Amino acid sequence: MSDSWQGPGAWDPQGASTGSGWGQQAWPSEQGQQPYRAAQQGRQQPYPAQDAQQQPYQGHPQEQHAHAHPPQQHVYAHPPQQVHQADPQAELAEPQATAEHAEVPEAPEAPAAPAAPAAPEAEAVAAAEVEAEAETSGSRRQARRRARGKDGARSGARGGARPRRRRRAGLVKVVAFCVVTALGGLLLLRGNELLDRLGPSTAPDKAAGTPTPAPEPPDPGRVLQVIAHPDDDLYFMNPDLRYSISAGSPVTSVYLTSGEADGINAGSAKAATTKPDKPAYAEARQNGIRAAYAKMATGDRGSPWTRTVVPTKGGGHAEVDVLVAKPQVNLVWLQLREAGTVYDNAPNSLHGLWDGKVPRLDSMLASGTPVTQKFSYSKDQVVQTLVGILEQYRPTTVRSQDPTPGRYPDTKRYTDHQDHFYGARFVQLATAAYAKDVTDRPHFAVQNYAGYINGSLPSALDPDEAKEKLDILGTYAWLDRQNHCNSPAGCGDLKISDQPGGNRWSDSINYARGTSTDWLTSDAQQGLWAFKVLDGQVAVWHRAGPAGRWKGPDLLPGTGMDPGVSTVTLKDGRIAVFGTRTSFGVKPTDYKREVVHVVQKQPGAEEFTEWQSLGTPETADENWTSDISAPAVSVDGTGQLAAYVRDGAAGLRGRVQQADGSWGPWEKYGGTDLHGSPATATDGAGRRMVFAATSKSVVGWTQPTPGAPLGQVTATGLPDTTLPLTADGREGGVRLWFRKPGSGNVRTALITGEGGLKVSQMTDLGGLQGFGSVTASGHVLAGRTAGGQLGSEAGSGRPWERSPLMFVGAPSSTMTGKSLVSLAVVGLDARLYVTSSADVPNAHLSPWQPVGPRNAPPSRPSPVSPPPASPASPASPASGPGSAAP
Repeated sequence: MSDSWQGPGAWDPQGASTGSGWGQQAWPSEQGQQPYRAAQQGRQQPYPAQDAQQQPYQGHPQEQHAHAHPPQQHVYAHPPQQVHQADPQAELAEPQATAEHAEVPEAPEAPAAPAAPAAPEAEAVAAAEVEAEAETSGSRRQARRRARGKDGARSGARGGARPRRRRRAGLVKVVAFCVVTALGGLLLLRGNELLDRLGPSTAPDKAAGTPTPAPEPPDPGRVLQVIAHPDDDLYFMNPDLRYSISAGSPVTSVYLTSGEADGINAGSAKAATTKPDKPAYAEARQNGIRAAYAKMATGDRGSPWTRTVVPTKGGGHAEVDVLVAKPQVNLVWLQLREAGTVYDNAPNSLHGLWDGKVPRLDSMLASGTPVTQKFSYSKDQVVQTLVGILEQYRPTTVRSQDPTPGRYPDTKRYTDHQDHFYGARFVQLATAAYAKDVTDRPHFAVQNYAGYINGSLPSALDPDEAKEKLDILGTYAWLDRQNHCNSPAGCGDLKISDQPGGNRWSDSINYARGTSTDWLTSDAQQGLWAFKVLDGQVAVWHRAGPAGRWKGPDLLPGTGMDPGVSTVTLKDGRIAVFGTRTSFGVKPTDYKREVVHVVQKQPGAEEFTEWQSLGTPETADENWTSDISAPAVSVDGTGQLAAYVRDGAAGLRGRVQQADGSWGPWEKYGGTDLHGSPATATDGAGRRMVFAATSKSVVGWTQPTPGAPLGQVTATGLPDTTLPLTADGREGGVRLWFRKPGSGNVRTALITGEGGLKVSQMTDLGGLQGFGSVTASGHVLAGRTAGGQLGSEAGSGRPWERSPLMFVGAPSSTMTGKSLVSLAVVGLDARLYVTSSADVPNAHLSPWQPVGPRNAPPSRPSPVSPPPASPASPASPASGPGSAAP
């Protein structure tokens, strides 16, 4: 850790032979994810036409000529660790037909046999089933053809066709709901027996002899992480990082600074007698990171890397490392100077560059890096460098640190390292520019991670997960002191070797944004609506009615949206969507966040109003770094709409909509030591309740009567919880779901508001460990499990089951009508996945259905392999950790 942290990259031997730079060649990571192929699309090259210098790792410069023969590449002794990961290709088969007008060849005509008249009820059910199947396959024409007999005529006698059509039309609407509800039973999974595939959306035409196409394997998504220092990823993004690597997703980590700190690579006992050497300490941290990633990916910390120099779009150079055994794992080292201090003023830093205190920030090259030419970046060049990396790797999930961590209310000091959150702001600028200027790319979602504040919060990980995380940190810290990396700089970050877990950071992981479970909702016609942020805009998916066809994702106008939105249904049936928006101005002080919302123009309509701002309870970014939570929204029994946020001073603030549609001011509701986002719901009497987690318990507020202001903050007496809370009105009160610290088990309690808040029925529901938000609708509970997949419980006392889905943020669920539960996640491929279950005892989830086309480029070149070792071009393995302060 120390005062800085860092991450991954890729290499194309063909690009090297032509002497082209980034944008003309594939990066080293191209083997697994085909990251940088802009030139093959005929686009203008984003990088200078400089030669890419492939320099496989050769140890310290003094040792570069020690080998007469190319070093032997290490064969990893252990297979990649699969952490609770089911085979995604076996469990997530794609629908066979996705084109809107896909057709199935018709069977050859056969002599018509006398057809017995079909019962109108049976015919109506069949027609409704065909329509439902057509929705799944995306082909109504195909469904109509399957409804015909072999002679092409409708089933039944021709003479009665018209009356039967009229009867069918009248009955379809009547039975549609029954049919779709029945699908919740007909398609129910028994245990996980159907999770080995997403059922094909059309059955093979046996009469025509049409073979069933092999299902297209799911897209595992492409993950790109941008972190400030080497080890920020290990402390604050793990175990998500390990889960993604274990699942086989292409993972690239980009390290903004070298994390050189004071240049002393020693524990506390030897720090005073160790000579400072910033380039060597930066190299040791790099070695430690390489060792940690190699261990996560292969089980062997010494698994070799190929190291390459690539020119950047910002005019400098970066080192790109590719893990030879797993070339989808890349590290990109930008090697900028770090601040060297957590809080204090340091003009030569990302903070100083952001604020304009310095016009350019210099590089700090690690010893042993193949990058030999020093450079410096302006603010815009840092952004352009990151845009170029995004263009090259084309991620579907971008992970970043928290850009607005806030300050401690008493000392006013930041709750996180200045490099962490100013680095995250550079990522915000870069993803906004990438989304705006690059059109030939997949959609992407963003996930932000909390930093130092984790040490002050209840532990989110169960002991096994925490031990795994600490073990990887121990590799990075070079605890065994063996020279795995053949470098005199050292094979890891000794500065953290006295306490590899940091300030309890190895015990936790918390998302800074995107924890809401209210982004999936149903309308009065049993249609489904899903709202998530993709590309910095709110994406909308919609299914009309209980058996309509899904549409989307369609992006609502308006950019700058932060991850995580919440929905609420207004009294007239319209859906309102709330979130926060970040805006940038010419001056650094123009940076701000505000609460915004849109509303359907009428119930069921696909048109929404323009975004309207509710502003922010904070006066200026300089005071609280725009640290407001995502809004929690609810409608009370009078139809009154209210939105609540946790403010920068760790208290609750809210605005209430008036009868004329205007909004009242931001009111202060009290509370201290609040963390995460509040949760709100309405009880059976129409009273609104609001809840927020503290570092030790949960506090709440309630209306004494519908329409009245919230009462005073009240201690619930609940035990400490991990941050995310989920609230749902049921059983006459509001039921809360949360997780037990140090366990991951899901807990629940019923809160009633008659005569003040009262807590009862505190219950431990078990689970599959894991962390993060839990969604609850009807009898279904779901949340992230250990291993990163979605776990679900389909009824009280039932065993929890694990799906193969890896996903971003939080799951969401809703009741669809009175007897069906719908559940959704957005995968690491930024694609929506939905399932459902009948709301009855002993029900199971139906197969997961992906919505919309695969989120991938229309055509990409084939992956390439890393350049082989040869006497002329030795591919010396680079292994071992390298780190500094987080």
